[in-house]
Amino acid sequence: MAKNNKVFTVIGASNHAIEERELYDFYATEPKATELLLKLEKFDKNIWECACGMGHISKVLEKHGYNVKSTDLIDRGYGQAGVDFLSIDILYWEGDIITNPPYKYSQEFIEKALQIIKNGNKVAMFLPIQFLEGKKRKYLFKTHPIKTVYVSSSRLNCAKNGDFEKYSFNSARAYAWFIWEKGYDGETILKWFN
Repeated sequence: MAKNNKVFTVIGASNHAIEERELYDFYATEPKATELLLKLEKFDKNIWECACGMGHISKVLEKHGYNVKSTDLIDRGYGQAGVDFLSIDILYWEGDIITNPPYKYSQEFIEKALQIIKNGNKVAMFLPIQFLEGKKRKYLFKTHPIKTVYVSSSRLNCAKNGDFEKYSFNSARAYAWFIWEKGYDGETILKWFN
């Protein structure tokens, strides 16, 4: 393998990875990431986990007493399957939205989530830190400023197909919780956790 390819593989660049990416971009969130989020932010009692996968985020939220609506496009044995979050015609959601979206559609998930929640409600997305870069996303950040980015100081793991036994090693990719509050118009606050 070429030296440059090794570098891109280590940082998790999808078009340079050794292994094929999961067809529907399903990389489950380590439950610890959601436990840590709940120590950082307060949320509405109603939460929609709109890319629930196998329930790794939803189960933690439910354990903490939240009313969680869990949906996913693909049936992975948890939540309501066959729900395409990006195509539904819902006018608004009465609560907050927390998810780890398919990375290739993360901007679309954020825009849809912000469209359907009320002012003052939150969108929390677990994403690689490099989500902060990109010309297309720059416009998103200008029109919908992120309120807080919580960068994980220790690496948290996302497991391909939810297989934490096979992918139990520390990730080479740095993750963060990105928090939007609809209607927020200030500077982005950068904090570290974990």
